[in-house]
Amino acid sequence: MAKSDFEKVLKGKNIPVLTLDNKWHKLFNNGQSKEIKRQEAVVNDLLKEQGRLNDEMKKLRKLKADLMDDVVANMPEEGKKSDPAADKKMQKDRKMIDEINHRMEEYDDRLLDLPKRLDEENIRLMLMTMDVCYEELLENTEDIENIGAWIKSMRMELKRNILKKQQMEVKNVELYSYMHDIFGPEVISIFDIKYDVEAKKQAIIAAAEAKAEEMRRKKLLEGDG
Repeated sequence: MAKSDFEKVLKGKNIPVLTLDNKWHKLFNNGQSKEIKRQEAVVNDLLKEQGRLNDEMKKLRKLKADLMDDVVANMPEEGKKSDPAADKKMQKDRKMIDEINHRMEEYDDRLLDLPKRLDEENIRLMLMTMDVCYEELLENTEDIENIGAWIKSMRMELKRNILKKQQMEVKNVELYSYMHDIFGPEVISIFDIKYDVEAKKQAIIAAAEAKAEEMRRKKLLEGDG
């Protein structure tokens, strides 16, 4: 589905403003791309403009109300001659009210257009976010499958080695038992001393532990890298 098709489907949908959602920011623990940052700035600028215009409208409404009060206050009482200074002040206030009305109409037009623009830019940001997230999801899925296959392979190899170890241990017991039965305990003890079986066993264990420790260190170094 093309991006324009997505935009058509999402049109009119109530999509929350992403830059105001803390969970949206948590999607980018590894940092945002330049494109995402630029689009985020576009959305935030529209939000700022909307907030600024709403504040300006509040100020203009208050100023207009104050000016209207002044106009009423400076109107001549019925049956009395108008005061030139009051007339001048009323003319000035009315002129300012006209200017305020003009500015309020302008701000109204902009405020009417802003939600649509904000929605469009927010949807663009959403589509860009989805592209990034789904790309990471697919990469993670591939790694998960590869690691899973490796774990399965290692399990099979571990089982084979455990079985091989057990078989060799049984073979050693059999060898020693047969030798003991054939040659007798005195002869076997002499050869135990000559071949120093226990010392060689300890040496093999120490070598195996050293090799395992070296492999652990390599994995730690690879992880740090």
